[in-house]
Amino acid sequence: MALPHVVSSPSSTSLSPSFKSKPPLRSLSPTLDNRRRCKLNSSFRCSSSSFSEKHHNNAKSPKSDDIVELPLFPLPLVLFPGAILPLQIFEFRYRIMMHTLLQSDLRFGIVYSDSVSGSAAEVGCVGEVVKHERLVDDRFFLICKGQERFRVTNLVRKKPYLVGEVTWLEDRPSGEENLDSLANEVEVLMKEVIRLSNRLNGKAEKEVQDLRRNQFPTPFSFFVGSTFEGAPREQQALLELEDTAARLKRERETLRNTLNYLTAASAVKDVFPSSS
Repeated sequence: MALPHVVSSPSSTSLSPSFKSKPPLRSLSPTLDNRRRCKLNSSFRCSSSSFSEKHHNNAKSPKSDDIVELPLFPLPLVLFPGAILPLQIFEFRYRIMMHTLLQSDLRFGIVYSDSVSGSAAEVGCVGEVVKHERLVDDRFFLICKGQERFRVTNLVRKKPYLVGEVTWLEDRPSGEENLDSLANEVEVLMKEVIRLSNRLNGKAEKEVQDLRRNQFPTPFSFFVGSTFEGAPREQQALLELEDTAARLKRERETLRNTLNYLTAASAVKDVFPSSS
């Protein structure tokens, strides 16, 4: 999914999302701490290719009650379905993982690992390698796209890299909620946040084009969450929600808070232009 080409919000608060046209290449060497939020154990019951074998035939429509084994990659970021993530793989164990994936299914699980506490979330998102480049020193450059969400229920392997049993997550029906109306509200708020953000950063106040691009409410809610860079805990909370209406409402509140901040900052700039 192409992200809108806009600038970052100047707010320093974790509730202020930033918007970028292309995410930066990330060079990471993550680890998982024993204080993970999900209940995991070290029993060794799988091969690294088991996800490919069990999931391949049903890759297009995984069922929520399916249990599969999936290589896990803990990172200090949150991947959403449909989002694009560039990565550089240089740590030895994840280079091993890549060699295995290249021989089987180019899919692995990305889970958010808190850089402060060291704990890892139990809900993550499958990253599918859509483009890769192997360098002479055996590092890899990857472009990944977010696919299905999952919940880690058991850790079945720790070395040379993590492999876990996962079940799939799907949003539940939202009852009588008008999802299209909620999605349209969120889009309007996003456009205004982008406009004010551009203004505060000295960019031309161009009319923001269609952000939703005919997406259904659920994938649009994931797209919105993916733009909240700099607030990974909030992103993780959005990823874990299993109700599209609840996710859109939470995003609406975040965008309203951001818009209030930007409106106040814009008013200050108008009164004291030299202070910007």
